[in-house]
Amino acid sequence: MQPGRAAMVPMITHCILATRAHGLEILDGPYSDFSNVDGFGQECTQARDLGFDGKTLIHPGQIEACNAIFTPPAADVAEARRIIAAFERPENASRGAIQIDGRMVEWPHVEMARRTIAIADAIAAMGK
Repeated sequence: MQPGRAAMVPMITHCILATRAHGLEILDGPYSDFSNVDGFGQECTQARDLGFDGKTLIHPGQIEACNAIFTPPAADVAEARRIIAAFERPENASRGAIQIDGRMVEWPHVEMARRTIAIADAIAAMGK
């Protein structure tokens, strides 16, 4: 984490929570040292882990790495599809929580699953 950025984490998380509460997307700011591939990757990873939806870019060389880091792993997308499919079954339509593979899954997980799929699909569509 960049030195000045660590002090901003509480403010950043409040911004991320506010965007989620209002159904908005939030992008992390640009990384200006576009020749520092490792630093850029670390900052993208940190932004993704904090909950940002993506990152603003200042150089075409940053696109591929950014998309790779923000694209949900295939296993996460498959799991998201399983969660949605399970809740769409008629016997689960009115339930607030169900069991999938021995763990409890609730409606907030369905929303997270939909978001995971939407992100993966949007990034995949940009590559076409």
